[in-house]
Amino acid sequence: MRLYLLDGTLLAAFLSGRKFAVDLMTPWIENHQAATSILCYGEVIEYLKSKPEFQKHQSQLKQLLREIYPYFLTFPILERYAEIRRKLRKPYGPGLIGDIDTLIAATAIERNLTLVTVDTDYDKEILSLKLKLIPREHLDKQK
Repeated sequence: MRLYLLDGTLLAAFLSGRKFAVDLMTPWIENHQAATSILCYGEVIEYLKSKPEFQKHQSQLKQLLREIYPYFLTFPILERYAEIRRKLRKPYGPGLIGDIDTLIAATAIERNLTLVTVDTDYDKEILSLKLKLIPREHLDKQK
């Protein structure tokens, strides 16, 4: 049973062998509790394009996504996205977070998953979003 939706930064950290990310995510992956949004694939690919041996890293990401299920966008997710955007739009809410982050949050809500991220943009009031915020400095440690 999937419980967690992992953001792109965590996927990239896992692929880079960052100890904290590997230790955090490995049990979730082994127990089939981890998922992501297909949008995170795009975020990680953008990051990997700056690395040498892009093809190798891309292949590793695709292999990882055989274990971490990538949710695709659906009508209910897009409708939830629209609802979140309207509630966060000034003067009703505190302001907007980015579209991709809002779509990722909408995916987590629609799939009843806890979003695991280092992105503090999600600290804003988003309807019924379950959030596990990881301090970025945890991922910066190599070992």
